[in-house]
Amino acid sequence: MSALVKYAGQDYPIGQVVFARNFFALLPVLLLIRWNGGFGVLKTSRPGAHLLRSLAGFSAMVCSFGALSLLPLADATALAFLAPLITTGLAAVLLGEKVRIYRWSAVVVGFGGVLLMIQPQGSQGGAVVLGILPLGVMLALAGAVFSSFAQISIRRMVGTESSITIVFYFTLTCTVFSGLSLPFSFVMPTAIDAAALIATGLVGGLAQVILTTSYRYAPASTLAPFDYTALLWALVIGYVAFGEIPDPLVLAGSAVVIGSGLFIILRERQLGLERARARRAGSPI
Repeated sequence: MSALVKYAGQDYPIGQVVFARNFFALLPVLLLIRWNGGFGVLKTSRPGAHLLRSLAGFSAMVCSFGALSLLPLADATALAFLAPLITTGLAAVLLGEKVRIYRWSAVVVGFGGVLLMIQPQGSQGGAVVLGILPLGVMLALAGAVFSSFAQISIRRMVGTESSITIVFYFTLTCTVFSGLSLPFSFVMPTAIDAAALIATGLVGGLAQVILTTSYRYAPASTLAPFDYTALLWALVIGYVAFGEIPDPLVLAGSAVVIGSGLFIILRERQLGLERARARRAGSPI
């Protein structure tokens, strides 16, 4: 999906690409709803929470799609891995979660990896913003921040809302909001480009369905590390489709960020197991 977004984003407005990603994603999402008992599963008592989550996710999507159109595929993918580290910090501040020195250390080290990644950008990534960073890097970092707020919103909702409900209202909201831009910036696509835009939505929606379904069969802490395999695919597809060869510093920074993210995931899993054992023993921690 990211490769298709990068391809389309070079010639079409980001709003149009975001619209295609969400409008055509509704088809697999609607199939998921049907498999789970029909539209009754969409009943919710928290429309405001869905709107806030969707706005954060929509902002993250716009920024990350913009980054993909400006940066090498692997670079944009690697910078997006900053999101779990930011989420750890936000969870401590906004949710009151206990984050001890081990995870804070991983967050700090992960940000060091980001500094490594942005060093080689130079003239890549579009115009430099305020004399600080290329636009593509700024958009990738902003996308990671908005994605973290979306994850925090989801954590607040999972107690009462099903994952299917969250996915549907997010996709619908993004379709509506991005659709508002079409009268002002729509570009008629060629047949090949139209197929790419449609495929962006179908592939993205199918991925969302598969990811949602996977949580039925394994805990989140088991599934989370698989997110990082996206970088391997980004390296291969970026080289084959766009002739991109990542800078060694980008690879080194990616390794640091991924290592930090995996440490946090494993640490949270360990703490979860400790809490479960403590509850069974009658002395919660």
